[in-house]
Amino acid sequence: MSSQPRQKWNPKQYAANARFVPELGLPVIELLSPRPGEAVLDLGCGDGALTLKLVELGCDVVGVDSSPDMVAAARSLGLNVQVMDGHTLSFCDHFDAVFSNAALHWMKYPERVIAAVRRALRPSGRFVGEFGGYGNVATIVAAIESSLSLRDIAIDNPWYFPRPEEYRTLLEAGGFTVSSITLIPRPTPLPGSIDGWLEMFAQPYTSVLPTSERQGWIAELVEALRPTLCDADGNWQADYVRVRFCATKTNIEHAKT
Repeated sequence: MSSQPRQKWNPKQYAANARFVPELGLPVIELLSPRPGEAVLDLGCGDGALTLKLVELGCDVVGVDSSPDMVAAARSLGLNVQVMDGHTLSFCDHFDAVFSNAALHWMKYPERVIAAVRRALRPSGRFVGEFGGYGNVATIVAAIESSLSLRDIAIDNPWYFPRPEEYRTLLEAGGFTVSSITLIPRPTPLPGSIDGWLEMFAQPYTSVLPTSERQGWIAELVEALRPTLCDADGNWQADYVRVRFCATKTNIEHAKT
């Protein structure tokens, strides 16, 4: 992974600009089809909005997230959540299912995440999730990289956006049987201007600029993106593309684990 700054999460900013993220994750809960009493790990739980849904469905849920601030917000809801890196989960044979929404694309070493998830699952446990796939926010990334290039700045893309075939291969190599995996183009309406999205999600890019230049640079990006991502009524959308999958831990111990 590059040395670019880590993403920092602000729960209030997230609630204002990205409440659509957990709302769009509800079909993933349906795919999980959780049963009351099941032990479920919510991997990348954020502020706990979907963790709470799983608890309300009767599951015994543990949430983990790498952001202490988001974990604090989730704990304020009375949830059992911990600060933990998805690459190095500390659980072993503990969960009936691992659920993840809009988080796996922030974890740049998918083989390590898959191995950690497999260790955390009981035999025949389910791994169900949705995250950014190939082509996700491609228009936004292109505008960002073009603008930075004019400033002679080049940094690695901070996200992992695979094709479904690539992620299927990784899951199968990591000891899972994949029952479904698909790429879903999903242009997503934003609650306001795209500047809020950029301020929150594009921090690995914005943070390479001097603080005094960031707001002007974001304003520049807004104008560059307006013809493509904003309609005549001023409504913005992000060009989201998601990978949604359902896999089961194989009972035969895999050679790499």
